[in-house]
This record gives sequence, structure tokens and C-alpha cells, in this order.
Amino acid sequence: MFELKTIALFALTALAEIIGCYLPYLWLKQDKSILLLIPAAASLALFAWLLTLHPTAAGRVYAAYGGVYIFVAILWLWGVDGIKPSLWDIVGGSIALIGMAIIMFAPKAS
Repeated sequence: MFELKTIALFALTALAEIIGCYLPYLWLKQDKSILLLIPAAASLALFAWLLTLHPTAAGRVYAAYGGVYIFVAILWLWGVDGIKPSLWDIVGGSIALIGMAIIMFAPKAS
């Protein structure tokens, strides 16, 4: 159960970060409203708060989170940008997830 909660929390965290960065991108690159910066800031604040909810050392959380971020970003590429991930995108994202699992779930020395 711990593993599923950790992965779900990381996935939610990654979505908050990606949304927080994507909205300014829309404003800067696609001439959308500057008002998008308001939900972007809220999303990035949520991202930072979500990272604090893990019951382990911050450095370990940040390192492991990066693997989930990579995988979720590839899903974003497909779902939002409409670009089908290549085999290499999937392989790289899977390797990143394996790295996250090793960092978060391998036995730790006391």
C-alpha cells in the first residue's frame, strides 16, 4: 500500500509541476492570456507542498520524484501535445521509473 500511495502522490506532484510550467508556456509561446500565470503559480505552490508529504529525507524524495516526472511528462507529450511517444521515450521513461522504485523502495540501512 505504501508503494501505491507513494507513486500516486508522485504522479499528482508531477501533474502539478507540469501544469504550473505549461500555463506560462501557453502565455509566452501561444499568446494566451497573462491571467494563466495565476493558476500556474497556484499549481507550482501545490507542487512544492505535495513534495513535503513524503515521509523520508527530502533529497531522496527529490531524486526519486524525477523519475516519475519524466514518465508523466512523456504521457503529457502524448495526451496533451498529441505526439505519440517513440519506443525510446517509453524505454527511457520506464528506466526512470525503475530508478525511482530503487531509490524509494529498496531496503534502507538504519
